[in-house]
Amino acid sequence: MEPQQSLESLARELAALPPSLGPVRLIGVDGHAGSGKSTFTDRLAAALGGAPVLHLDDVATHTELFDWWERLRAQVVEPLAAGRPAHWTPYDWVGRRFGPERVLEPAPVLLVEGVGAGRRALRPHLARLLWMETPRETSWGRGRRRDGRELSDFWDGWERAERAHFSHDPSRPFADTLVHQSGTGYEWTSGISATPGTPPALTDRDGLPQA
Repeated sequence: MEPQQSLESLARELAALPPSLGPVRLIGVDGHAGSGKSTFTDRLAAALGGAPVLHLDDVATHTELFDWWERLRAQVVEPLAAGRPAHWTPYDWVGRRFGPERVLEPAPVLLVEGVGAGRRALRPHLARLLWMETPRETSWGRGRRRDGRELSDFWDGWERAERAHFSHDPSRPFADTLVHQSGTGYEWTSGISATPGTPPALTDRDGLPQA
C-alpha cells in the first residue's frame, strides 16, 4: 500500500478532473446493495466541501428497480449537460408515489450513488467510476439485517433484480477505482479500467465504515 492519506486527497483528485457532463464532474459510486455506498459517498461529499449527492434510491421505484434510465436522462443528465439546473422528482418508497420536485444545480462536482451508477448508459457522462469492493453476499446480508424481517420479501425480489442487472450491464469491470472497507476505514486502489501507471492505493483511516 502507498502511504496513508485521507479522503481529502481523493477529493482533490476528483475536483481536478476535467468536467464530464457540461460543467459538472459527475462521479459515480456503485456497488452491491448494502455495500456501504451511502456512508462512503456522504463522507466523500463532505471532503469535497459539501458536494451534492444524487441517491439512485430516490430515482428507482417499486416497479422500476433498474429501469429508471430514461427518467434520469430527461430530468437530470440532459439539463446538466446543457449547464442548466436539473428539476427532478424523488420517489417516496412509503407513499409509493413521486414527491415534490427538487432542483439540482450544475455544481463543479456531483456524486451519483447507488446500484447501477456505473451502468452502460451513464458511464460516458462520468468523470470517474468508483466501485465498493464488498462481496455480494456480505453486502446483501448487511442490507437484510439493517432493514429487518418485514422487508425480507422485498430483498428476495431485489436480489433477483440485482443479479439480472449486473449480469446484463456490469459496472465493476469498468471501475476506475475500487474502494475497500477495512476495520479502521477505507482503502482504494486503481480499478481495471484505470490508466496504466496510475498511483495504486490511498488510504483513509478516519472512522469505521458503515453498511
